[in-house]
Amino acid sequence: MQRKQYDRRTRTKLALLTAVTVFVTAMFSGMYPLISRADDISELKNSIEKKQQEIKDAQDQKKQLQSGLTDVKTIIDGLEQSKKDLAAYVTQLDANLTEIQAKISEIKEMISQKEIEITQTQSELDAAVAKEEAQYENMKVRIRSMYERGDDFYFEAILSARSFADMLNRVDYMEKVSASDRRMLEEFRTTREYVEVCKAQLESEQELLEEAKRNVEAEEASLESLISQKEAEIKAYEEDISNREQLLKEYEAEIAAQDAEIKEMERAAKALQTQLEQANGQKRTYDGGMFAWPAPSYTRISDDYGNRMHPTLKVQKFHNGVDMAAPGGSPILAAYNGTVVAASYSSTMGNYIMIDHGDNLYTIYMHASALYVSQGAEVVKGQKIAAVGTTGRSTGNHLHFGVRLNGSYVSPWNYLK
Repeated sequence: MQRKQYDRRTRTKLALLTAVTVFVTAMFSGMYPLISRADDISELKNSIEKKQQEIKDAQDQKKQLQSGLTDVKTIIDGLEQSKKDLAAYVTQLDANLTEIQAKISEIKEMISQKEIEITQTQSELDAAVAKEEAQYENMKVRIRSMYERGDDFYFEAILSARSFADMLNRVDYMEKVSASDRRMLEEFRTTREYVEVCKAQLESEQELLEEAKRNVEAEEASLESLISQKEAEIKAYEEDISNREQLLKEYEAEIAAQDAEIKEMERAAKALQTQLEQANGQKRTYDGGMFAWPAPSYTRISDDYGNRMHPTLKVQKFHNGVDMAAPGGSPILAAYNGTVVAASYSSTMGNYIMIDHGDNLYTIYMHASALYVSQGAEVVKGQKIAAVGTTGRSTGNHLHFGVRLNGSYVSPWNYLK
């Protein structure tokens, strides 16, 4: 009697095992091939490790941002000794302004990239959640089906074997299905883990994005603070009556040095053009076309070409270009096709670019916050070559646009109208 009860319990356990394996097979046989399922799990685990590293990288970037803010007070304190020498003061402060502007551009680029990555991570999260929900719904359907069929169905699967060999085959099949079951359960757990790590990555990336936006605001405030400091110092220096005579001499000397520097660049450009013409017969010529407006974001002409009363020296001085007041960081465009013969810095012109358009015609772009082309580059009309700034002897964001023909400044309006 006990023997019969033991056999019955054994058959019941075997039937329940069969029920589970048949359930798993029915649920997943059409969805997940046995071989690819293992590959899916491995791929998911690799994705989880990759995302965990990306989360760590984002956290490290956030810490770097927090610790890398510009200390305006330290910069100003470091400039105290150079205030007596205006040229040295301007040069030193411009170096700080350029560094901050580069930092702002770098952070803004990070923001743009991070926004793209957040969109991608959100898409990956949505897909993972959809997969998890689909698996869960399928499991509920199959469990309900198994329950409705009852135990007898699985007894029949065992007892209906036609022979001992047939029964062994069915047992072997059950072992394979059981292995498939374990793999499927592991994949389900891994999918859930992947969902969680996607959520964590999304949160980390959003935190980094917000930190980057706060940093841009802080750096732009630092930039404006230093620009205001620079403007105040230049005006105070130039408006000091005791400095007036000396300042006038310095101003004239700086303009003379600037003109000499530009003439030397013109001479070098002409010599190079002569060499190219002799080597291959090519000669750059200006075809008479009208220039593109070099500061498309300008708001007004703050100082025009020609003789004018210098705003701080209070004497008549010749202004050799057109000052276009425009927001800091806004684009500066090449007025016409040509070759960049200079992309450099001086304490009077600040960051500047000079372009050769052929036939001894040149354009000059001064006081830029950033330069995007280098000496020797070929540029085309309307190409972005720099960003508006207030470097050099400047008391506000603007583009000083000059035109030179045959070694002398001429009115830019001859080419802009």
